Amino acid sequence: MWSAGNGRAGKPDVSAVVVSWNVRDLLARCLRSVAQSAEQGGVAAELIVVDNASHDGTPAMLREAFPHVHLVALQENRGYAAGVNVGLRAARGRHVLVLNPDTEAVGDAVAQLVRFLDAHPAAGAVGPTLIYPDGSPQPSRRRFPPLPVLFFQDTTLHVLARPWLGRFVMEDVPAQVPHPADWLVGAVLAVRKEVVEHIGGMDEGFFMYFEEVDWLRRVKAAGWSVWFLPQATFVHHEGASSGQVIARRHVYYARSRVRYAKRWHGPTVATALWGWLMVHFGWQLMIERAKGELGHKQPLRRRRVAAYRHVLRALWRSRPPCACSS
Repeated sequence: MWSAGNGRAGKPDVSAVVVSWNVRDLLARCLRSVAQSAEQGGVAAELIVVDNASHDGTPAMLREAFPHVHLVALQENRGYAAGVNVGLRAARGRHVLVLNPDTEAVGDAVAQLVRFLDAHPAAGAVGPTLIYPDGSPQPSRRRFPPLPVLFFQDTTLHVLARPWLGRFVMEDVPAQVPHPADWLVGAVLAVRKEVVEHIGGMDEGFFMYFEEVDWLRRVKAAGWSVWFLPQATFVHHEGASSGQVIARRHVYYARSRVRYAKRWHGPTVATALWGWLMVHFGWQLMIERAKGELGHKQPLRRRRVAAYRHVLRALWRSRPPCACSS
């Protein structure tokens, strides 16, 4: 198994866990960048890829081009959180670097995250600066979402969340120096292995979305801190896997919002959120149908109507309390 440096007591300093689904080329770039970054920073690393039943030749590519990578090829797509947990169980490192396959380490970013955890024993997790491929910053620092943000962000009543959004994305805290946060966008997260052993992995009930919010909230509830380290930088291409399934993405996002609300705000809030999301998607469906009947971009309207019907059926089938049971 590939490593850079010797590690401590024969263990890798960090286990990089990548969960991949049909992003073969981006995955190859991610693995090369992580390996180079660890080597540049002089830390021992192992690379673990959990493939969620890709059909783009990912496993074959890995076996041929990256024989040193520990590949776990799943027979079905079990979701991001479940894939991460498979990788966590295989990890031997003192720390774990959980990252999306559409990310690339810049310079010695991997080593910087490892060194930060080594130097700050109270820190349970740390995340880097994320940038888009064009070099522009990608906001990744967050406070836990207040109820107006949880209910209205990315919906037809998004305007109602605006008074809370600035604080939610930590606009009041300078991004140039390391500082604690409630949680960080989960594209790249370095987590102390001791934390994983104490609180467990991600909740597999979150097929996609909100899994990192819930996980890092559990990290903080167990007494560790979560930090943002701006000096470490990763490029994030964003949405390469989830963008392949737009309708299902809406379903996963809605279900995960409700599950998160149930766990951290209780069943009454979760039921209210579910009801509001049903209204929101129902309204979107009526708008798209009306536009189609008026002759506006009818093929597009038919696709969107079909997508919103799919979302509404899925949400109805998973209505509380069934969808939100812990």
